[in-house]
Amino acid sequence: MMNRRQLLGAGLTAGAGAVLANAGSAQTRFRDLPEAAFTDSPYTQVPPRPTDRFDYNPVVTINGWSLPYRMNGDVKEFHLVAEPVERIMADGMIARLWGYNGQSTGPTIEAVEGERVRIYVTNRLPEHTSVHWHGLILPSGMDGVGGLSHPGIPPGKTFVYEFDLVKSGTFMYHPHADEMVQMAMGMMGLFIVHPRDPAFMPVDRDFAFLLAAYDIDPGTYIPRIMEMTDFNLWTWNSRIFPDIDPLVVNKGDRVRVRCGNLTMTNHPIHMHGYDFHVTCTDGGWVPESARWPEVSIDIPVGAMRAYEFDAIYEGDWAIHCHKSHHTMNAMGHDIPTFIGANKRVVTEKIRRQQPGYMPMGTAGMADMGEMSMEIPGNTVPMMAGWGPHGPLEMGGMFSVVKVRDGIAPDDYSDPGWYQNPPGTQAYEWTGELPEHASNTSPNTILTPRGGVRKG
Repeated sequence: MMNRRQLLGAGLTAGAGAVLANAGSAQTRFRDLPEAAFTDSPYTQVPPRPTDRFDYNPVVTINGWSLPYRMNGDVKEFHLVAEPVERIMADGMIARLWGYNGQSTGPTIEAVEGERVRIYVTNRLPEHTSVHWHGLILPSGMDGVGGLSHPGIPPGKTFVYEFDLVKSGTFMYHPHADEMVQMAMGMMGLFIVHPRDPAFMPVDRDFAFLLAAYDIDPGTYIPRIMEMTDFNLWTWNSRIFPDIDPLVVNKGDRVRVRCGNLTMTNHPIHMHGYDFHVTCTDGGWVPESARWPEVSIDIPVGAMRAYEFDAIYEGDWAIHCHKSHHTMNAMGHDIPTFIGANKRVVTEKIRRQQPGYMPMGTAGMADMGEMSMEIPGNTVPMMAGWGPHGPLEMGGMFSVVKVRDGIAPDDYSDPGWYQNPPGTQAYEWTGELPEHASNTSPNTILTPRGGVRKG
């Protein structure tokens, strides 16, 4: 894990001569760019609490990091580098994507309401790009729509965006230039603006991630950018389960989870064990009178949602997209259904040519979670991950909220699996069973008052 000082030490010393995005006029007083920090780590990097100007609880980007900054007078300066990157999506699988500062998704930008930010964007892609600051209120010329707000940023050039942060909330950034290609290749990141008043909407733990989808054939490395519907990898911050880090929480913490959707479909994010209130969108904070309890929040395409809960129940609680195919890896969409089929004869014939062949699917697909089958290079099993009681049979958009008593405020390390106290875990029953009702009628059947009477 690299802290902010180490990241700065790994930075790039860039030249002078930035081009202003809103006017293209030279600003010779900005002679040197801030160092551009980079990382190739696929793990969650917890940023330190700030020590200058304003106090806020920094966001923990799941399998990501926050971009270092420097102060230039009263202006907070960042340096984004748009470039080809290699993202470790999971153990044994690398994707060749486009991103920022060595990673996809890009680093999270954090600042405070009322601050002025100056963001240098250096383009190392083979084509022009731009950056749109999704949900932020700013001058038209800084909005980042190539050809409309300003000219596209040519390869090898640096533009600078500068604006005041007029409201706090949950936002993101992404290109608005050759958008179909650049977003499909992984160019996106989070932009979090903290309230100026630290007493407004305080939380103890603040997590964030972006949803992205890719179509990468097994054994290959580059997404098929023309795909519109049949994606086979569903990711949080371009990671897939079982290699998405857990959300580690101390019992009693007030917790916020921020999630943005840059895929081509909606995602109902469901969290087990709790109900919560939606407290923020990319449009702003939700007034308390307008909040309602939920256990799932549907996140539309191109939108951000943040929800909050009090971590009062210890345990390991699943958090995932409730579209079942989105908790699978490397999904094939042309596989026939073999449930109920007798594959004995065909299995014998196949084994004459391939002795290790294993027939699957005749009783469902759960057996795939237990088998260590040989698969093509640079891909992952469709179902993966093991828990304390066996295979989890999950992939894609899935993780675990781990609530424990005694977690230190700055400790986000994995505490391991939860041990259920005696009497609180489901178990096999071997005694006498009560009678059970059964019905095969397609008609509505009314239950008599007082319950069902025996005949």
